Amino acid sequence: MKIILYLISLICLCGYSPIANAADPLFADDSTIKIRIEAPFKQLIRKSKKSLNPYEAQLTLESPRAETHNITLAARGKSRRTLGICKFPPLRVKFTDKPAPASLFEGQKSLKLVSHCKSQSKYQQYNLLEYNIYKMYNVVTPQSLRVRLAHIDYVDSNSGKTYATQYGFFIEDMDDAAKRNGMKELDIPSIQRSQLDSQAAARGALFNYMVGNLDFSMTKGPPGSDCCHNGKLMGASKTSVGNIVYVPYDFDQTGFVDAEYSATPPKNFKIKTVRTRLYRGYCDHNAAVSLEAGNFLRNKDRIKAVVANNSLLKDKLKKSNLKYLDDFFQTLSDPQKMDNKILKKCG
Repeated sequence: MKIILYLISLICLCGYSPIANAADPLFADDSTIKIRIEAPFKQLIRKSKKSLNPYEAQLTLESPRAETHNITLAARGKSRRTLGICKFPPLRVKFTDKPAPASLFEGQKSLKLVSHCKSQSKYQQYNLLEYNIYKMYNVVTPQSLRVRLAHIDYVDSNSGKTYATQYGFFIEDMDDAAKRNGMKELDIPSIQRSQLDSQAAARGALFNYMVGNLDFSMTKGPPGSDCCHNGKLMGASKTSVGNIVYVPYDFDQTGFVDAEYSATPPKNFKIKTVRTRLYRGYCDHNAAVSLEAGNFLRNKDRIKAVVANNSLLKDKLKKSNLKYLDDFFQTLSDPQKMDNKILKKCG
């Protein structure tokens, strides 16, 4: 029966459209923007391990057009910030004043900025690979978080000196992503797996398998945090208790990125490298997984093109990760491999 469902999925003509142009101009296209952020970076970085206090700062957009915004800037995140992994923390940008209607940042209030971790070039490549993961999920479904790449000058406002110049990317606010899909973001501590929308959960689990992600949960978050761990939820209303859509995010510890600081898999998984894929979806959703396999296969070329067309990635990394994706698609194309590696490995 599983193989029959799988074969049906391959000939199904239904699928997910790419994300249509939305009202938020920041995420309306894929061109790289050039910005300058002035803030007391030495102080912010020195205190970031223990403090999330915001600092007054200024963001200047230099390209594709010129505009300046007063903002507050704060460190965010947990592991990269507190465990001594990074010398430069992830950041949160909050606009002090509402951006004007003509601004590229129109409609934005608060944005996560994924910054470089360290100054070495390999860390810049990690950043670009994580950016590509978000773009690949955009291909698969509009129920995903959009991103915008930026080339950033970080200038210390106290000294006037450039602290660093690196690529980073902004992540769409989850509330905006929910609105774009006609839904509401859910701020709840946990859910039961039976409350998940089976298609969205199957899609998310299959995508996490594709990029080699083990660092997530679809039903609960860390103690004291909303659901989910490295995932967000949205529903038809704020009080939804069923058909809840899971949206994955935060992919720096995936096999696809293969960052130096995440080379050792979590202890509860009996694998030697994060490049080894393990399926972590639920058995309840296996029928939906078989159907979603068709969605991924139909979008194979577009998914791979995200990586192939990234001119900032080094050729060696590009080649390695395209092969990594090919291994995934070969599994989906083979009913027996699909059964053994995914459907029978569910929880």
